[in-house]
Amino acid sequence: MQMIDAANLDYRAINEALRKAGSDYIIEGCCGQRFIAAGMSGKNLTINGIPGNALGAYLNNANITVNANAQDAVGDTMNEGKILIHGSIGDAAGYAMRGGKIYVQGSAGYRAGIHMKAYKEKIPVMIIGGCAGSFLGEYQAGGVIIVLGLHKNNRSLVGNFPCTGMHGGKMFLRGSCENIRFPKQVTARGAASEDLDEIREYLSEYCSDFGYSMDELLSEPFTVVTPDSKNPYKQMYAAN
Repeated sequence: MQMIDAANLDYRAINEALRKAGSDYIIEGCCGQRFIAAGMSGKNLTINGIPGNALGAYLNNANITVNANAQDAVGDTMNEGKILIHGSIGDAAGYAMRGGKIYVQGSAGYRAGIHMKAYKEKIPVMIIGGCAGSFLGEYQAGGVIIVLGLHKNNRSLVGNFPCTGMHGGKMFLRGSCENIRFPKQVTARGAASEDLDEIREYLSEYCSDFGYSMDELLSEPFTVVTPDSKNPYKQMYAAN
């Protein structure tokens, strides 16, 4: 496994070193450099330190593990692969992601999953272990968002205005969610066993990654949120 010392490198130098590196490597001393691993394909990357904005943007069939927090726009427009965060993440994670997985042990800032969409046979998945900020799943058009609330520390599971403009995909929130105000264009109901079957594979993988148990995750009911076909979201703008 190759090592890149990022302490005195900017993001251009880091990405050039990644491009020339083999299939498995570690970045040490990462401190806010943005666009790390943008467009990376077919490699496995471990980051010790805190990467900056747009980690793994346009990722293609590659794996990234961060042993710390990450900043905004993790997995921006990613296509395939997996980003594993042993910490929390900033705002707009998974912006327009079209495939792949983002698994976060901690919490996420606002607008996680904004414009998430399924592309052809790909199903993007985001699992947030803690809480999510306001506008979770804004304009979600496909894929799956799961929020577990495992360490809320007296915080609300999600912030204000979840699912605004949601018109595709599904959201699974661990708990009854009676105190959450959902917009009229979505339906929120208790998840049935067949709903949980859809996400059991993802939850099992998440437990393996972070050392949780399925029994713990399923110890509370889940709420599943989907677009309401009888009261659909109406675009407020028209494309030119």
